[in-house]
Amino acid sequence: MHSCPSPRHLAKPLQTMNNSYSAMRIFITLLVAMCLRIAPLPEILAPLNPDWVLLVLIYWSLAIPERVGIAHAWCLGILVDVLLGRHFGQNALIYSLIIYACLVWHRQLRQFPVVQQSAFIFLCLLLSQLLLFWFKNVQAAMQISGAFWLPILSGTVLWPFIYQLMRSIRRL
Repeated sequence: MHSCPSPRHLAKPLQTMNNSYSAMRIFITLLVAMCLRIAPLPEILAPLNPDWVLLVLIYWSLAIPERVGIAHAWCLGILVDVLLGRHFGQNALIYSLIIYACLVWHRQLRQFPVVQQSAFIFLCLLLSQLLLFWFKNVQAAMQISGAFWLPILSGTVLWPFIYQLMRSIRRL
């Protein structure tokens, strides 16, 4: 007697295919974010360039925290350090700390409207900039200029659009 495969048995290959498709979407969005991070911009727009990689990492860690975590943040931070020619580990440490906060508070943050999430994004970007400033200040004394705030503000303003774009990509 021949039995039909159970629906659970048929769902396994489909789930594996969805997981690999999801991993590919995560990889591609992070790759695009890295390209945006190093893209040459006109001199007037360069200070406005937010940390695209961090914004995309924050989105994925809030959307699917079981798939994107601290190890991903650390590895991507190392890659960004290499791309930007920074001291090895600066962005890795910053990304790891921020993604840790996202993972701790992801349930609460997902309940907030996107505009309220922007306040959290502001704090994350501010922490990132402050740590980068501190790393630079250890090497040579610096003062905070007006340009210090521009990537923080642009990333915060862009967050609702990034969120909607990433959400539509995730739902494809």
